[in-house]
Amino acid sequence: MLEIIYEDAHYVAINKPNGLLVHRTRIAEEKKEFALQLLRDQLGIRVHAVHRLDRGTSGVLLFAKSPEATAPLVKAFAERQPDKTYFAIVRGYAPEAGTIDSPIRPDKDHQHKEAQDAITHFSRLATVELPIPVGRYQTARYSLVKIKPETGRMHQIRKHFAHLRHYIIGDKKHGDWRHNLMFLEQLQSSTMLLHSASLSFEHPFTGENVEIKASMPENMRRLCQEFSWLEIVDQQQELPLPVPPISE
Repeated sequence: MLEIIYEDAHYVAINKPNGLLVHRTRIAEEKKEFALQLLRDQLGIRVHAVHRLDRGTSGVLLFAKSPEATAPLVKAFAERQPDKTYFAIVRGYAPEAGTIDSPIRPDKDHQHKEAQDAITHFSRLATVELPIPVGRYQTARYSLVKIKPETGRMHQIRKHFAHLRHYIIGDKKHGDWRHNLMFLEQLQSSTMLLHSASLSFEHPFTGENVEIKASMPENMRRLCQEFSWLEIVDQQQELPLPVPPISE
């Protein structure tokens, strides 16, 4: 069962788990389950995706219940109106705050397309240094960052933090394999540590501001606990309260 975190007459949102595709794609034909299909079966109605999250990203994923409800929100996303907040664990000590303004190049299937403008704002919330050697360093440093993308390009956050060389942990395509391997072997963490925590938008039918929040996945919270970051995490207004306890 998918975790439904918002529902009204027109829209429904889930807290998407890591590893779940939004819908069927040519690049992942081997996958049998998709959020769109699972939610349709769970609710017994057809739903329509109004935006996307990468397969490895967890968090708020919004669907419309009709084509009439889909169109205005697709337009709003295209016009950068919804406010989105993500949290990530990245390699190294990230700057305290910054804006990444770097165009995103198309993937290999769309080489003929121009690079698209892409802007990502971020702030560093916490750091940790682990006594675990990775590569040529005897210790490993990491940061917890809060991210607010202004645009919504494919793999934007992942590519932008790779551009800064503060790779998102668990990102197999744009990350650093040595740190991914260390997290897998030493910390039993196999997922990408990028979470879409909140999404707010003006409701097309009521005019009200809707804010939807999704709890961090258990694995990401467990790591924040191990790194002594939980107190900071629980102060973030973009994450829901009360926070469910971590199962032993």
